[in-house]
Amino acid sequence: MVKTVEALARLVAKAAEEKKAENLVIMDISKLSVIADYFMICHGNNERQVQAIVTEIRDRAHKNGYNVRGIEGADEGRWVLVDLGDVVIHVFHREDREFYNLERLWAEAPLVTFGEEG
Repeated sequence: MVKTVEALARLVAKAAEEKKAENLVIMDISKLSVIADYFMICHGNNERQVQAIVTEIRDRAHKNGYNVRGIEGADEGRWVLVDLGDVVIHVFHREDREFYNLERLWAEAPLVTFGEEG
């Protein structure tokens, strides 16, 4: 099985959606930054939901053979960064997402949508 960055992005998006992550967006930052190819941004409505989203992403990545390089902020559950190398996930508490507004900071990055896999 060939593991692609797109497959990883799909995997983490599906994991987040299963924990009811809200307003999920994937941004292609590959032409804007060397730190990753994709940013995924989503939010939960409270700290427990944020932590549940992050746990599901981490577990799903491990189960599928992807290396989780690091997780920052999980204890607080306000802004959690999950580093999967080419895909970096930002899971916010709703209020913090509105405050930091990463989508505005990365406005030049095109949004990515993946068609349904067959």
